Amino acid sequence: MTKKELALETVARLKKEYPDAGCTLEYEDAWKLLISVRLAAQCTDARVNQVVPGLYEKFPTISALADADESDIEEIVRPCGLGKSKARDIKACMTMLRDEYDCKVPDDFNKLLKLPGVGRKSANLIMGDVFGKPAIVTDTHCIRLSNRIGLVDGIKEPKKVEMALWKLIPPEEGSDFCHRLVIHGREICTARTSPYCHRCCLNDICEKNGVEKENSK
Repeated sequence: MTKKELALETVARLKKEYPDAGCTLEYEDAWKLLISVRLAAQCTDARVNQVVPGLYEKFPTISALADADESDIEEIVRPCGLGKSKARDIKACMTMLRDEYDCKVPDDFNKLLKLPGVGRKSANLIMGDVFGKPAIVTDTHCIRLSNRIGLVDGIKEPKKVEMALWKLIPPEEGSDFCHRLVIHGREICTARTSPYCHRCCLNDICEKNGVEKENSK
């Protein structure tokens, strides 16, 4: 099986297994997703979802956050970790949205990358989930599972994994595929040394499982 064939089969099986997969960060507006994905760095999505309602209760708009004191933002987002740097990025990002984009999140990948605190992972998430455009979100689950399944070989750098997957995953499937990898990585293909391979829908095509079977002979 070529990597392209493996990728297409993986996409099909995960789609069948998790037909309703979506972003686990809760949001109503594009700018709120920008904030949530920044807060999610080294923090669980569940914790972020608990924290952001308090942030929006005090600062309900882009302009309100742009005008806020960093210390006030930090106080609210501190439970997500790295409070100081995250508060700084949130305020700077909202200020740029207000001053340069008329309080609208741009639907251009390169413009998104210029926003403070926004990297390729965040920009791809916005492009896919908000604007419905092709996207590959290389979070830790995507990187780990792509290597384990055999879609990439020993590549750990997010951008390199992203570029490799662009060649394998149909553009219209990329965003949902990455969401499905997150669910699969949490529930089945866990980071522990012994994932639940016996319950995995990819069991017979996964490269890691195949190597382990070969070594056990």
